[in-house]
Amino acid sequence: MKTSYINGRFIEAGEQELKNINPSDISDVIDTFSRAGRAETRQAITAAAAAADSWGRSNPQQRFDILDFIGSEILARREELGALLSREEGKTLPEGIGEVTRAGYLFKFFAGEALRIGGEKLDSVRAGATIDITREPVGVVGIITPWNFPVAIPAWKIAPALCYGNAVVFKPAELVPSSAWALAEIISRSGLPAGVFNMVIGPGREVGDEIIGSNEVQAITFTGSVSTGTMIAQRCAARMAKVQLELGGKNPLIVLDDADLEQAVDVAVQGSFYSTGQRCTASSRIIVTDGIYNDFIALLAKRTKALRVGNALSSDTQIGPVASASQLQQDLEYIEIAKQEGATLLVGGKRIEGETEGYYLQPAIFTDVDNRMRICREEVFGPVATVSRVADYEAALAEANDTQFGLSAGICTTSLKYAEHYKRHAKAGMVMVNLPTAGVDYHVPFGGTKASSYGPREQGRYAAEFYTRVKTAYQKAD
Repeated sequence: MKTSYINGRFIEAGEQELKNINPSDISDVIDTFSRAGRAETRQAITAAAAAADSWGRSNPQQRFDILDFIGSEILARREELGALLSREEGKTLPEGIGEVTRAGYLFKFFAGEALRIGGEKLDSVRAGATIDITREPVGVVGIITPWNFPVAIPAWKIAPALCYGNAVVFKPAELVPSSAWALAEIISRSGLPAGVFNMVIGPGREVGDEIIGSNEVQAITFTGSVSTGTMIAQRCAARMAKVQLELGGKNPLIVLDDADLEQAVDVAVQGSFYSTGQRCTASSRIIVTDGIYNDFIALLAKRTKALRVGNALSSDTQIGPVASASQLQQDLEYIEIAKQEGATLLVGGKRIEGETEGYYLQPAIFTDVDNRMRICREEVFGPVATVSRVADYEAALAEANDTQFGLSAGICTTSLKYAEHYKRHAKAGMVMVNLPTAGVDYHVPFGGTKASSYGPREQGRYAAEFYTRVKTAYQKAD
């Protein structure tokens, strides 16, 4: 039985058992884990707090070597770890390997950043005084991650936390513990001092609650639902802790009359349905102008029907299973809600059988939708997309921005005028032109506006804004 990693060792197994089930084949138990609780979480926080000061003063070469070791091993084992990821989360094998590769490069990137932590030296307006502006670690960072990217999201939080000299208490999603455990095992052999990194596998109501409420945890970074994120923000504000939230999305993809039809359909299919639609950046609202609408719908329906849904590890699978029984039930409920609201189910939306018993769902497209419908307002988090018809670009832009979310937004057009206008006027943190709304490089900032994100950006050099505090120091020369 596998266990949590606390203060430099994998702890003894407890009594509570967690089975990791393969969503492509629910008879396949991948691993069995021991669930930790409040006591183990407090141990992890205490260990991190004890290790934080020393690690915060560590040599940048030491940080580089450790992070580079982690990244190098992840990349060397990308196929093995990618297969494990796909087996437990359900994304296809190429997607699983791609995610692991991204995680490896994230650690490599922040290894380099450890050598480039800069500051400023300024003259004061007061004679004979100089000013130093430096960045210092926050202290102990609590990291709470979701199930849909079980390696990449932990990597883009853990790597910068360690890079900038923070100690970590990491709570992975219980649905995908095997990838988190594999990452922790690599970190355990990296030369990182005991207590600097801790991983606690257990339920949010105990492990997450302890991390969020502890005064020894100076910052919380969370990716997940809006409701949970709102609660975390309120609790962190009450004790003046830093908080970073990445939450939901209801991302629009506009297709204009002048778009390349084949390209636009490729963009829509990839953005809406790859990774089984279980991405906060998925194109769940497709907005199409009158002149191209009929041709676009016909080709989109044809391409969607042809998608091969199956076992995540099969070489011919394009869309893997939904990650869990509860997520599948949520997807099916939203499909029924859309029908009741008057939307037309153009394609898919039914549970299907595979060679093994799993959570397989046909990708679904709804037409005849109104942007006030729940299917257009609320995040389904599955292979479900709506397509609405509008008169022109101005109407498309208004509908695209008519949402509580603002994570990613896309447009398909051959017009430089509309592309440039959309990049400036889309109310989203990330904008894609003739590319899927999902898919962001590891070295650039990730995040949104409105209800999608709160706090500093993730990834790239912008990560320093969350994982460090700025200090201003004066010195009189004589």
